[in-house]
Amino acid sequence: MQLYRVLKWIRVGVALLFFLLFTFIFIDFSGLLPVWVYNSATYLQFAPSILEFTQLLSWSAAGFAFIVLLSLLFGRIYCSTICPIGTLQDIMIRIHKRFRIARRFRYVRTYNILRYSILLLTILVFLSGSSILINLLDPFSGFGKIFANILRPLYVAINNLGALILNQFDVYSLYHVEYKAFALPAFLYAMGLMFLLSWLTLIRGRLFCNSICPVGTLLGLISKLSVFKLKIQENSCTNCWRCAMDCKAGCIDADKMYIDFSRCIGCLNCTISCPNNGLSFVPAWKSKSVPGKSKSADASKRNFIKYTALFSLGLHKILRSQDKIVPTKDSTIPEEKEFSVSPPGSRNINRFNELCTACHLCVSACPTQVLQASFFQYGLQGMFQPYLDYHKSFCNYECRICTDICPTGALLPLDLAEKKLTQIGQVHFEKGNCIVETEGTDCGACSEHCPTKAVYMVPYNGLFLPEIDQDICIGCGACEYACPTTPYKAIYVDGNPIHQQAKEPSQEKIQEESSGEDFPF
Repeated sequence: MQLYRVLKWIRVGVALLFFLLFTFIFIDFSGLLPVWVYNSATYLQFAPSILEFTQLLSWSAAGFAFIVLLSLLFGRIYCSTICPIGTLQDIMIRIHKRFRIARRFRYVRTYNILRYSILLLTILVFLSGSSILINLLDPFSGFGKIFANILRPLYVAINNLGALILNQFDVYSLYHVEYKAFALPAFLYAMGLMFLLSWLTLIRGRLFCNSICPVGTLLGLISKLSVFKLKIQENSCTNCWRCAMDCKAGCIDADKMYIDFSRCIGCLNCTISCPNNGLSFVPAWKSKSVPGKSKSADASKRNFIKYTALFSLGLHKILRSQDKIVPTKDSTIPEEKEFSVSPPGSRNINRFNELCTACHLCVSACPTQVLQASFFQYGLQGMFQPYLDYHKSFCNYECRICTDICPTGALLPLDLAEKKLTQIGQVHFEKGNCIVETEGTDCGACSEHCPTKAVYMVPYNGLFLPEIDQDICIGCGACEYACPTTPYKAIYVDGNPIHQQAKEPSQEKIQEESSGEDFPF
């Protein structure tokens, strides 16, 4: 028993390490962690790893193979140790016990038709070209939605309250953060998932893992082939039922001395609750039920991220300074956007929709908060997947964090030179909305903030009016975000359904524009 007690505490320690690491990854707004931490943490997440492997065909993206090997040896250790939403459920169970509202666990019949149907449907829908069910049911993506959409806003609010209080005493170790990533549909889904998990853990422990989660079902099938399995030693068992009452997975039938190993999550609770050391891992050929018994079923990258975050905060302040230009009239001509803008590295919207699981890791890491959780911007199949909302922010010209940390391969890595020439959308100008036309006043905010000078100013009725060069526009949205007109922008970006390559901007033109006279704001 002492060995299993040590193993259990090791399991708990590793589980808490993964849980706390992912919690910080999803709530952090400072860009503190380097890219390799993101990649190392997500390497062992099963569904994202499989999706990334299908794109890269590299063992550097084959963390799922380690999980399969672990399951072939000892069963579903992933579900109790590595999966963050599994640890979240354990915490919920602990809270239920703390407030004495938890029920004693007991053997739960298998819902094989339900769980295998969900797994089969998820696979078939994915093979048909949609990741919507992985998006909604993958445990890592579910954890990301909960923490990015519920806990992160709370974390930012606490930070801002602390900054407000400390600033009164001339302490500036905290700074105010403007939060722009709140999306009501994603928040409501995250709340619904949180409620579902809380309810299921209250009535049946890990029922979500064993009846709904497709990853748990798939690993359960693999676990049937495990080399070592938990077995009740009949000569030691006194039918005290302690193992069954402590089994969160509800997979121990104490009366029949039977363990449904396909549902066992390897938490080891049963091994240390038995007073007679009656449960242990044994070779699979010794774990068969006896006749007559039931047989039921790095530093440079760190500096890059910090620099990007600081640069974004600084540029954000510059962009907000244009608030001095306040239009006196509302714009009247709607923006004609045919496609939403998918993130750089996605290559095209269809491919992105097929591979993105909407884990919101990129949404949490984006230093400018331009990545937002979609609702129907991509249609039903792309629900909650990130898109670029240029009314709220812009895509930093010097940033590629989202492409570096995507765990599924939905966003392929781009070096900075590639990213600067990847055209994710094209700019369009609507003169009828521009305050130069409607109010006869200078502006130029769009040209001022365009990093490639695809938007530049030309003389117009004694003032200056924007003109655009589609060939060198990359669709970063800095012009749209900077445009002061409301509710419709005078200049906006329509997404490219298939990303294009922009021409390299003329450095002479950029220098000429940069050395021109300041705009009046």
